[in-house]
Amino acid sequence: MDRRIQKSKQAIMEAFMTLVLKKNLENITIGEIAEKANVNRGTIYLHFTDKYDLRDKCLDYYLTQLTETCIQEHKAEKLATKSSLARVFEHLEANYKFYSSMLSNKESPVFRKRMKEIFKDGLINRLDLSEKKAKKEISVEFLVSAGVGVLEWWIYNSMPYPKSIIVEELWQLFNSIECNSL
Repeated sequence: MDRRIQKSKQAIMEAFMTLVLKKNLENITIGEIAEKANVNRGTIYLHFTDKYDLRDKCLDYYLTQLTETCIQEHKAEKLATKSSLARVFEHLEANYKFYSSMLSNKESPVFRKRMKEIFKDGLINRLDLSEKKAKKEISVEFLVSAGVGVLEWWIYNSMPYPKSIIVEELWQLFNSIECNSL
């Protein structure tokens, strides 16, 4: 990709995120994004259909970073290790403003759904329950909902505990569940 195109796209995404931190998506205009990014409106439409597409691309960007740097590094293992769980929280902490903005406004359901999809994809093939399909599906849904719920809670409450404590507690909870094949 041409560096100028990449630079414009990044400026647009950063401008969007700055605005989302200040107000709800419904109240943000393409003109405001363009002004903040120092590009014209047409440049935004070259890369994004509308502000909702821009939101989705921002989500994809950050969640792809999350999966590539934190989760998929241990593909050979049945489930993320404690150290990969720690990297998830390191990523969340490093990108706190983004995740906080996604959770603190009406974008929360969209964010939550995408986050659950990522965790479910990462977990479903690694969870080896030889019993019934229903048990595997229920176990996956439970673990994903619990994990994403803790992530949301931690971000939404301004990281009330250090990531090391959250990782340790979450890891113990996951291990206490009768899923010996994790």
